[in-house]
Amino acid sequence: MRNTDANVLREGSEIRAGGGAAALDLNLLRTFLAVYRTGSFTAAARVLGLSQPTVTTQIRTLERQLDRELFQRLARGVDPAPYADELAARIVQPLDALATVTGPGGPAEDHPAEPVHLAGPAELLTRSVLPGIAPLVDRGVRLRVTPGLTEPLLDDLRAGRHDLVIATFRPRGRTLASVPLGDEEFVLVADPVRAERMGGPARIATDGPAALHGVPLVAYAEDLPILRRYWRHVFGKRLTCHPAVTMPDLNAVKAAVVGGAGFTVLPRYLCTVELASGELVLLHEPDDPPINTAFLVQRPGSSGNPHVALVRDHLLEAARGW
Repeated sequence: MRNTDANVLREGSEIRAGGGAAALDLNLLRTFLAVYRTGSFTAAARVLGLSQPTVTTQIRTLERQLDRELFQRLARGVDPAPYADELAARIVQPLDALATVTGPGGPAEDHPAEPVHLAGPAELLTRSVLPGIAPLVDRGVRLRVTPGLTEPLLDDLRAGRHDLVIATFRPRGRTLASVPLGDEEFVLVADPVRAERMGGPARIATDGPAALHGVPLVAYAEDLPILRRYWRHVFGKRLTCHPAVTMPDLNAVKAAVVGGAGFTVLPRYLCTVELASGELVLLHEPDDPPINTAFLVQRPGSSGNPHVALVRDHLLEAARGW
């Protein structure tokens, strides 16, 4: 073992029980850190490959040895006590460094890296992410990709089911680290026949959203999340009309609008080709279009899979060209 790794081991074992001389068991500290990061005994058990009763017993043992309460039990999950924040700050670096040395996979040349579990919005994964990281497959990277909505995907990330999640908003709380991945601009579009019939961009520039009165609306969901944001940001008004067509898939929404079903709001990246070919027409070009930032979120803790960092870094680089 290298000297630096030995120092890590010594540093990790200097945290001692409140009144005793014995160093704390590293397994207890690993379990504590997993609970601290996931915010749940159940989620920590999944990450560690243990049963929930075992995790509960280990945390109680650690609390007894330290003579301090580490977590406040809530209806859903746990909340760290002040001393838990202090303890986590002291052990996170040595334990994460130790995990890179003694990870479950062993040396890379003897054990192929596990698949990288990546999740995010279906449309962004399909249009930008998968083409961007496809070259990594030739470098031996295996991918398991899951589409979905941000909130449940982040819950799954905390529970250890994903390695990386592309989120449509910055995660709340302190357990998940995130970095901005890129911005998506939203645009108001219709097919060219519909656009000409209702007066096109010139009519909207003159009359505002009133120009769209009576034009069928195609939406992602009944509550119009994307369209309501566009209306509020661009027109300063509340959108009150009801959709003619809904489909929880933006590619399907785009297809319906290309086919002449009505107008909608889409991320620009999703309809760049159709705007260039004339299949869709941009109905409005505001000086300050609404923009949403996507964030790349990594599973808490240090991954023993080197391909997770490879996919993460490649995604951050590829996103510059989206």
